[in-house]
Amino acid sequence: MKYNIITVILLTFFSWNARAQITPQEQYDQLQRGLAAGWNTWDTRSVLTQVLMPYGAAIDLNLSDAEGDRINTFRIGGSPLMHPGHHSYDGSYTDVSLEWKGQRLRVQSASDGLKNFILVTPLEGNKDGGQLHIVPKSLWMRANKIVLDNDQFSIAPYGFDIKLQVTTRGEFRKADDQEIVMSVNQPVAICCGEEKTIEEVQDFIEKKAEAFVVGTRDKYGECYEEYNAMQSVLAWDNIFDPSIRKVITPVSRNWNVRWSHHPEFGGFVLFCWDTYFAGMMLAADNKELAYANVVEITNSVTEKGFVPNFYTGNDLKSRDRSQPPVGSLAVWSIYKKYQEKWFLELLYDKLLQWNRWWDKNRNIDGLLCWGSSPFEKVTYHARESGGINELYAAGLESGLDNSPMYDNIKFDKEKHMMLLNDVGLSSLYVMDCDYLAAIADELGYEKDAKELRSRGEVYRQKMSMMWDDEKGLYYNRHTDTGLLDPRTSPTNFYPLLARAPSKEQASKMIQEHLLNPDEFWGKWVIPATPRNDPAFKDNNYWRGRIWAPLNFLVYLGLKNYDFEDVRISLAEKSKNLLLKGWMSDGFVFENYNSTNGQGDDTPRSDKFYYWGALLSYIGLMEQGYVLPPELPHSK
Repeated sequence: MKYNIITVILLTFFSWNARAQITPQEQYDQLQRGLAAGWNTWDTRSVLTQVLMPYGAAIDLNLSDAEGDRINTFRIGGSPLMHPGHHSYDGSYTDVSLEWKGQRLRVQSASDGLKNFILVTPLEGNKDGGQLHIVPKSLWMRANKIVLDNDQFSIAPYGFDIKLQVTTRGEFRKADDQEIVMSVNQPVAICCGEEKTIEEVQDFIEKKAEAFVVGTRDKYGECYEEYNAMQSVLAWDNIFDPSIRKVITPVSRNWNVRWSHHPEFGGFVLFCWDTYFAGMMLAADNKELAYANVVEITNSVTEKGFVPNFYTGNDLKSRDRSQPPVGSLAVWSIYKKYQEKWFLELLYDKLLQWNRWWDKNRNIDGLLCWGSSPFEKVTYHARESGGINELYAAGLESGLDNSPMYDNIKFDKEKHMMLLNDVGLSSLYVMDCDYLAAIADELGYEKDAKELRSRGEVYRQKMSMMWDDEKGLYYNRHTDTGLLDPRTSPTNFYPLLARAPSKEQASKMIQEHLLNPDEFWGKWVIPATPRNDPAFKDNNYWRGRIWAPLNFLVYLGLKNYDFEDVRISLAEKSKNLLLKGWMSDGFVFENYNSTNGQGDDTPRSDKFYYWGALLSYIGLMEQGYVLPPELPHSK
């Protein structure tokens, strides 16, 4: 068929116009559909379940021992003991080792389109008598026809012209209409979509592994292990949740299951500032996952206009409280790398709502306080009622849950706030105004940008009420007495984020407090409670332990001033802390001991919680592998 020049021009115009008419929401929906495709460890319940999306066809691996005990869920940081290896974001290569009742196994997978090959290899010291149960499944009410035939089976998604033939290689034990059972005394290969020998599967997987590792080593050089830890924990925590039909990256699979309403579906929970930090880390080399997580947590905004502390299934969310406002920081950081305005357009209105909410609902004397506000129940779930309009829930809003800074602080049930102007929150809010104003500029919203900068500057000036010149630090302020509170944490350095202190004030803060070994400095830094506070010895969650997000935010604050040596030292110490647990066990801890750098010395530290990787993200930023979230000159 021939076209004249006019027809070609018109076709080109209409094609371009059609693309131009795609809304930001439609672009995001397309992105999510693209993410939820292919083989991956999509099921939050077990990293040994390989799922093919969008069909929900699954190959689930279980183990049993000679005594008949059986296990069917495997999550890193739980039981059994698992040591995570590499995991590409797209699931094309995964590698994990485990120990359970004397069985020591390595499980690898490599996929290419509909083809997937799983290799289970016994490791040195593996106890004889163990069995591998290969269970084909249809997950999440997806329709698949499954037919087992001795040592092989087929999976055919209804409504699609697809039939996956799955064969096994190894020491066959038995089979029935539910599963195939193999011995794990010898290697076992599971071949989906193409038959291969065990040797061919080993070769295929080895080549996939080499390509994955070589590519990242070449890119990150001496920082490879820091990147490897960050990428690995994010990839293993990445799931598909069937209740919201979205690809998301919650903090850890163990947390997901604790929050599950329907164990057969797995469950999920997204926490506010955790998820924004995940988006920043993912943006290092995965735009789609960075967008997905930041969009999902921002879209969870409540009826009152704030992003909640948590969001989980059945529309359950903390409608009484928010969490530290780092959303605009994350969105700006991601935008600076990928430069796609539709991403800003999709989120801007909700971020602006959230920003205005803080000013209207958490303001006393022109500065902000943490709080918890009563609300009309929506889901009537038990988690909706605990501690609301009380000091406990206000502490949860801070993100520093049981910090001694909030011990015995008065809580006003009429105002729904602690009677404590919080220097950390007020600083983060000024930072949020600055970043959101930059986003408004990008989108051409001049009036909004002016409003945001004006409001941010008012708060920035008000913060002088928190400064103690004699002690050289900003302190929380009691609103009922006007007195400054002597208890501190790394949040007392957040005014650096707001660019509130002068150079001289900032120097006092760093030299007299941050670098003071009696307070915050040392081999392992930065403790959430200063070393000379009696609560430091508690070593319990936010009382005395090190938390990666605090290090990260202080690091960003240092970048606003001329403290290069301190910044480099903090990056180095943060990296060493992360690598201590990563190089020995492959773990990325939720928090760390401030005395010895251990992450698993307390049950209140998840072994595979992704924001621990902010410790390596600091180093990657310092070395120039990821972009700092720099603001343009104010307009």
